[in-house]
Amino acid sequence: MGPPNVTASVHGSELPPKTTERSDAPLELTGYRKWLSDNLMLLVTLSGVLLGVTLGLSLRPLHLHGDCIMLISYPGELFMRVLKLMILPLVISSLIAGSASLNAKMNGKIALRTLVYFASTSFFNAALGIALVLLIHPGNPDMHNNDDRSTDKRTVNLLDSLLDLGRNVFPDNLFQASIQQAHTVYLPKPSILHAFNETMNETAVLLSGGLEAQRQADELDEVVLVRDVQYRSGTNTLGIVFFCLVFGTFLGTIGQKGQVVVDFFAAIFEVIMKMVTCVMWLTPVGISSVIAGKILSVDDLGLVMAQLIWFIFTVAVGVFLYQFVVMQAIYFVFVRRNPFKFYAGLIQAMLTAFATASTAAALPITFRCMNEKLRVDPRITRFVLPIGCNINMDGTALYIAVASIFIAQMSGMVLGFGELLTVLLTSTAASMSSASVPSAALVLLLVVLTAIDAPVQDVTLLFAVDWFVDRIRTTNNMLGDCYTAAIVEELSRKELMALDAAAVNYQDMPAGTPNGHSEVMLEGQTELITDSVVVDMSAVMNNVSLQQEQQHSNRRV
Repeated sequence: MGPPNVTASVHGSELPPKTTERSDAPLELTGYRKWLSDNLMLLVTLSGVLLGVTLGLSLRPLHLHGDCIMLISYPGELFMRVLKLMILPLVISSLIAGSASLNAKMNGKIALRTLVYFASTSFFNAALGIALVLLIHPGNPDMHNNDDRSTDKRTVNLLDSLLDLGRNVFPDNLFQASIQQAHTVYLPKPSILHAFNETMNETAVLLSGGLEAQRQADELDEVVLVRDVQYRSGTNTLGIVFFCLVFGTFLGTIGQKGQVVVDFFAAIFEVIMKMVTCVMWLTPVGISSVIAGKILSVDDLGLVMAQLIWFIFTVAVGVFLYQFVVMQAIYFVFVRRNPFKFYAGLIQAMLTAFATASTAAALPITFRCMNEKLRVDPRITRFVLPIGCNINMDGTALYIAVASIFIAQMSGMVLGFGELLTVLLTSTAASMSSASVPSAALVLLLVVLTAIDAPVQDVTLLFAVDWFVDRIRTTNNMLGDCYTAAIVEELSRKELMALDAAAVNYQDMPAGTPNGHSEVMLEGQTELITDSVVVDMSAVMNNVSLQQEQQHSNRRV
């Protein structure tokens, strides 16, 4: 109880009573103040991008020393390290909590819809890239310089890439998967015959001393390469995603026994998201440092842009055509809502993905935009976004298709229908095995070039512009994950409503008695709910409509 209202008087006139409620009531922002409050993080991120571009272009005429460029890039390096620090706990907690909140059958349906959508969009992006590169024809044979060719003949095989994908999906050591990835390398085959040939070479040179003997000896000494599976540094996120997905699915089948574990990982997810909110205030310094450092590190920015401008233009046209036309049309067909409003809510995450050139580094901000701003069901976002971060590479599929045909055009190669079909299929398959790290597509590009017998050494021509093109295509990858989550949520709406109704019915059950009879019944009810949801759909619709009305009333308040 508060103090009694006391009526004061000044010069004989009574003043209204003092109340604490009026002074404590929050002021509702209106107009531009409300817009500024809702989009403050977006403005902060955008200011970092603009500041980085301005700083980088303005400092280029000074020709700074390498140490100065390193110091300018250092805050951005720390910003990237902090973002990457939160990727592993975020992926683990989101996948386990998300898959455990759904039943096993529901997880299978969502996974099937997600994978089908990912494969379809990657295939479409590869086809779009092939169409654009054939139409625009950015490859000019006159720009090719044979003197600059490297003699490195790196052996790359599509089969090795697919087998490495399977090895990473099924890691043999979960702790090793957090720091290393499996990959195939080719090493010289050690043999007794090889050692004997070396001895004969030396003997022939010493005895004859002739060039003909040396030539014959070199022909005998042929190096045989064999496959060897080794481990390289880097988080095997794909294997961790698979383990957490399976672990969370089975965790959801044991009912109340595993609820404490689900709550534990849900709490970890909330803590990480609060840490992300704090890190976001460092965005202007971090993103501006990353972009300025990249611009300053390019030796001759004008010459590079002039030589490869048509290649950059082709990739950019494909990315923006897919983002503003195809992606919005798919969203409108399935969700029946304004797609550009959904797109506007993802600008902050898109700018972060552009600055960091990594879908994984932008994953914390993507979660924040999807859950807090766009109100997508967290059970879907926790399931789809970590998987899409490692599998869905729409922009990478488009880039690999464009880059492979671009190199073939510069070499004067004429690709037939069979070669184009090979590019289409290998680009789609290689993109789905791509790592969500900067410039990972350059390694996968070698797979496609080997498949069509194009000059592999010409990949070095793209190194000069990959830092920029990589950022453009990363936005496609990140947006593809978000739109997939929204579409899968719409396609899974009935199953989600059934789970909500089953949860409400389960909470309404009477508590168990000390003799343990009701506890057995509850365990059976839990198993029924997790394996096959059988509810009255009329009750489902009533519960969902009540929940929606409560959410609308809370938003109005």
